[in-house]
Amino acid sequence: MNRKLLFFAFVYTIVLVIVAQVVISRINQDMKEFTGSGNMAGIISVEMNEVENLISEGKLDEAKAKCDEVSTISQDAGGKAYNGILMIWIFVAVNVVSVILMLWYVNRRVLKPFDDMKSFANEVSKGNLDASLKMDRGNFFGDFTWAFENMRKEISKSRNAEKTAIENNKTVIATLSHDIKTPVASIRAYAEAFEANMDSTPEKRQKYLTILMEKCDEVTKLTNDLFLHSISEMNRLEVKDEAFDVIDFLRKDVRKLFVTEGEVDIILPDRDSLGEDSRLMISADPKRLLQVMENLKNNADKYAKTRIEIKLEQVTESDKSSDAQHIRIHFRDFGPGIPEEEIPFITGKFYRGKNVGDEQGSGLGLYIVKELVDKMGGRLSLINMKPGLDAVIEL
Repeated sequence: MNRKLLFFAFVYTIVLVIVAQVVISRINQDMKEFTGSGNMAGIISVEMNEVENLISEGKLDEAKAKCDEVSTISQDAGGKAYNGILMIWIFVAVNVVSVILMLWYVNRRVLKPFDDMKSFANEVSKGNLDASLKMDRGNFFGDFTWAFENMRKEISKSRNAEKTAIENNKTVIATLSHDIKTPVASIRAYAEAFEANMDSTPEKRQKYLTILMEKCDEVTKLTNDLFLHSISEMNRLEVKDEAFDVIDFLRKDVRKLFVTEGEVDIILPDRDSLGEDSRLMISADPKRLLQVMENLKNNADKYAKTRIEIKLEQVTESDKSSDAQHIRIHFRDFGPGIPEEEIPFITGKFYRGKNVGDEQGSGLGLYIVKELVDKMGGRLSLINMKPGLDAVIEL
């Protein structure tokens, strides 16, 4: 039992015993005063004189009865004193036992669970997430105990997820670094071929130049991926808003991301419906928005492997103050989509869904898309269309 509770029980017992001793001493003193005073002696003297008179008159039976009565009076006085003292000690014993039982209950059901939680919290604060806390929903701290144990499990889960993310981060950097070596080696090989004058014909020269340009583009793409990975890790994605025509942006810049016309259908609003200006101006960062579209295209190429439909919508939302102008860019593929239970998590850093199969990836594509859209003051929504996934960008 807790030392403080034991000390309290000890002090309480001592106080009760002292009080009982004082009361008993008072009772004994009163009895002595009563038996030693003239009251008791006078009563007995009167009774004994009456006994003598009865004997002298020959009334022996009445004299015997009177003697018994005198004896009873004396015994009753002593018996009442004894019973009073006995009841006091019984009261003291019952009180002491009751207090001890109450303190034992408080210690077991209140103080011990509290001490367990304090020790558990100290262990967790030291980083020991393997320390478990026994859950007992029946005690007064049952709900707190349950909450603390769940907190430990969640922290442990988050710590493991963080370790996994760090390992994935290292894997991504190592993979990108390794992938860069291959095109660099090819560039060096063809540069050495130029140095050795192996481009003896215009056809070979053109072939070498084409391959060099392709390898340079490949290196550029890999370094861009590495750069985006690093800045996403540092959370330093910078956005510079400017006004530009989103129709020209989709028609020229976004279409260049696709090699053939059949890969993409770009559906734009009729320019006649836009008025005299025939432009649809938005405030955003065109370079970052192009990165968003490229990431969505790469994801679709990797996991959907279908044609892409890009549709631009102009939306007016009326409220009490003004009419808010928005545009929505629908980027839709016609693949299997994303499981509904994964959609809330799919834009998380390094998160990869269950249906990725054998496709290689870092789990950063949709994370970067959401980060960029958020920084441009927009909103990203992912909607399963059955078939396909519709990534809706609202700006």
